[in-house]
Amino acid sequence: MGLEENSGGKKTNRLIEAKSPYLLQHAYNPVDWYEWGEDAFERAEKENKPVFLSIGYSTCHWCHNMARESFEDEEIAGILNKHYISIKVDREERPDIDNVYMKVCQAMTGHGGWPLTVFLTPAKTPFFAGTYFPKERKYNLPGLKEILLKIAEAWSKESSGLEEKGRKIIDALRESEREDRPGGTPREEMLQRAAEELLRQYDRVNGGFGGAPKFPIPSALAFLLRWWERSGDEGALRAVRHTLGAMARGGIFDHLGYGFHRYSTDEKWLVPHFEKMLYDQALLSAVYLDAYQITGDNGFADTANKIFTFVLEEMQSPEGGFYTAWNAESEGVEGKYYVWEKAEIIKILGPELGELICSFFGVSEEGNFEDGKNVLYLPEEENSFVRKRKLNSRQWFFILEESRKRLLQKRGERVRPSLDDKILTSWNGLMISSLARGGQVLGGDIYLSSAARAADFILSHLKSNGLLWHRYCRGESAYYGFLEDYAFLVAGLLDLYEAVLQPKYLAEAVSLNRRMLELFWDDKDGGLFFSSKEGEDKLPFKDKDAYDGALPSGNSVAAHNMLRIAHFTGEEEMRDRSLRLMEYFSASINLAPSNYTAMLAALDFSLGPVREMVLVGSSAEEDNVRTLLRGIQKRFLPRKVFLFHSPGQKAGDELEKISPLVKDKGFVDGKPAVYICENFTCRSPLTSPDDLEKFFAT
Repeated sequence: MGLEENSGGKKTNRLIEAKSPYLLQHAYNPVDWYEWGEDAFERAEKENKPVFLSIGYSTCHWCHNMARESFEDEEIAGILNKHYISIKVDREERPDIDNVYMKVCQAMTGHGGWPLTVFLTPAKTPFFAGTYFPKERKYNLPGLKEILLKIAEAWSKESSGLEEKGRKIIDALRESEREDRPGGTPREEMLQRAAEELLRQYDRVNGGFGGAPKFPIPSALAFLLRWWERSGDEGALRAVRHTLGAMARGGIFDHLGYGFHRYSTDEKWLVPHFEKMLYDQALLSAVYLDAYQITGDNGFADTANKIFTFVLEEMQSPEGGFYTAWNAESEGVEGKYYVWEKAEIIKILGPELGELICSFFGVSEEGNFEDGKNVLYLPEEENSFVRKRKLNSRQWFFILEESRKRLLQKRGERVRPSLDDKILTSWNGLMISSLARGGQVLGGDIYLSSAARAADFILSHLKSNGLLWHRYCRGESAYYGFLEDYAFLVAGLLDLYEAVLQPKYLAEAVSLNRRMLELFWDDKDGGLFFSSKEGEDKLPFKDKDAYDGALPSGNSVAAHNMLRIAHFTGEEEMRDRSLRLMEYFSASINLAPSNYTAMLAALDFSLGPVREMVLVGSSAEEDNVRTLLRGIQKRFLPRKVFLFHSPGQKAGDELEKISPLVKDKGFVDGKPAVYICENFTCRSPLTSPDDLEKFFAT
């Protein structure tokens, strides 16, 4: 199938058969697109044509720009269809392809990003790469038309030279992988160096790290809180508190519908790129929970609750899984759904209330965005705003909430951004983890039930014969799971077990972790490959990475999981594998520790001390059990494993098969009890909440 005319008279290409919302966005392009597959490369080989590979995702602003300028353009389509075999890839569906060719682009150009544009031989060897290209030369960038014609000419004259160039690039990337490894056992001083690097980059005026564009970096913030807990470094805690507060007040946060946008285009967190990604909600809510546990600041709890409200209302499918993202654009305009003119707000709320709310949200006649529009943000802290205007704080709460609902209702009448309704195992694992922790810290049963629903959905729809699938969309599960699918889901299941106390989730985590090692572990050098042995797709090289960026790496999360599982199950092999994994990446970590903050969280756990905590009780619903449970769950304890044991009951019997920690642990004088072991030493069991409080106080 090539380009065909549908019943509506519009021509479609092969992508009309795809499930991915991103690929479907390109189904009406005049480009004769293929999905990634051997049929495309076989045709390229047969016709002796180079492959034009375009990688993006549905909420990517510059991907949409390139599509409008070039892929919807008949002239560009004509060149592509004549001289190339064109392949479109959704990076969220195929992160394996994206990772490999992104490394190629970075090696060739010194930078990367999306859309990712790569020219390949029919053997999948890359020989030219870049990111966004306009149709014609502008922004100091060459035009795509010019590039396509020059490469087509070069291919016709000297394809062997381009192939040789590509092979040299791949050989260099393979060699760089070998040169970095290993670098010895990671040491505690790496934690200090990472913290110092981050604090040097810390923006003391606006919060966050570096300048514009400014990204929230959840794994770095979470790491600094761990570093504070270990070292007592108050500067680390201040930096996190400042950053989280500034982000929650900034335009990067949606103050009407809640949830965080992807990143800020300026250094002040004011004007965002407006897409909302599931992984940002998961990772940021987890950091706000950590900060609340440490500081008791209700503002952090409030932000976490708002993120969860958005996720449960706007990102959870009826079946329980979580969708991938909301687009930044509506009606082809970035941010149109979210921004306001002052006159609109005055019209909706009336002059007096409208002026008050405009003042609260920083709305002006001239605007802070484009064309007199405003991104809502908080120019000052809410308490300060209320105090300066001598408002009754209780009345203000109801005034603000009623105004928010009225504005949100009016906003809902606009054309909404599109929803990417893929359900990804990996990102669902992150959200399960955060919701499970949210249920423990904030006490929301809805958070626990939503996390359990998501876990049950993944285990029933994205797991078969002990293997995970990566993506579910519109009734179809597809693509063998990648390392991040196993690692992130195992982490989510471990956190879910500690929250809902059902041994089946712990058993599932242990089982999936074993399968992960079978599929991804490098027996020769240690560490975990990105793609499994089942999922080999004949890419130019096997990727093994630990860089922690917008998402933590699969290796980092797996290292942490294995340490936790070693304590849960007593399997020393898990600890040994985790240490070997960290040793494999230690040379890279040593060069730039702050690029590996999730891995360093695993290192922090490995250095201990780790508290092994068992609460014995008949039921988690008993008042005295709940009180003890609350005494544990409310605290920031980054190095702990926790089990709930009900001796003689079915759940207790199941747990005894998994964990030796619960062996011989029972009631004390008929009372529920907390057993705490640390550094191979166990303390006398604690039976009263007061004793538990005293233990933590000392």
